Amino acid sequence: MNSHEIDYKIIGEDIQIVEIELDPNETVIAEAGSMLFMEDGIQFETKMGDGSNATQSLMGKIFQAGSRLLTGESLFMTHFTNRGYGKRKVAFAAPYPGTVMPIDLSRIYGNSLIVQKDGFLCAAMGTKLNIHFNQRLGSGLFGGEGFILQKLQGDGLAFVHAGGVVIERQLNNETLRVDTGCVVAFEPSVNFSVQRSGSLKSMIFGGEGIFLATLQGTGRCWIQSMPISKLVDRLSAHGPQSRKESGSVLGGLGNLFED
Repeated sequence: MNSHEIDYKIIGEDIQIVEIELDPNETVIAEAGSMLFMEDGIQFETKMGDGSNATQSLMGKIFQAGSRLLTGESLFMTHFTNRGYGKRKVAFAAPYPGTVMPIDLSRIYGNSLIVQKDGFLCAAMGTKLNIHFNQRLGSGLFGGEGFILQKLQGDGLAFVHAGGVVIERQLNNETLRVDTGCVVAFEPSVNFSVQRSGSLKSMIFGGEGIFLATLQGTGRCWIQSMPISKLVDRLSAHGPQSRKESGSVLGGLGNLFED
């Protein structure tokens, strides 16, 4: 695969960005619209596909790009290349607050990683992006990650974005049960499924939901504390509409005391 060797620096704590330093003619691929800044000498080009296979046919590129639409991502990817004579920097920011995870795919089992569908941020040129179908019906319906995930393959650096704080866990023939939607990524050797959270009473009144994601096997997995779905739910619960409804109730009570 021979991905480009890139240097990087993670900047920030609660809301992170990744700054990548490119040698001349080195390239990094990224999601469209994720670029924060780039220095003079960096040139970018929007392409269909990840560019991992330069000899791929047009139909192959169209199929690969079209499959990205199933994951909710853009049809195109942006390729940033250093066309200058010295080192140049380009930085990328995630679409919502959280953590940027640098992952060396050469140290991942099978040189591939399964990632939530909106988790990919950028990667060294040579990294291949494919869709990964979750074949378990229950996992797709209730797992929070959906039927379609992303698979990253290569031997270079890839950067994955997650919401809130990220925890890395090493499973050794173990089982880990996780709140649905909080699984960021896992190695292919880990089996992902969904199981009931407990008894009927626990499912209804426990506050943890009806189902939990289950990671089982041997390998690494990454868990996020605040997926975007939870963030949106919390913000909407305190949005203008909720304040309006609250105000209407108080207003109704206030009218009882009017002359």
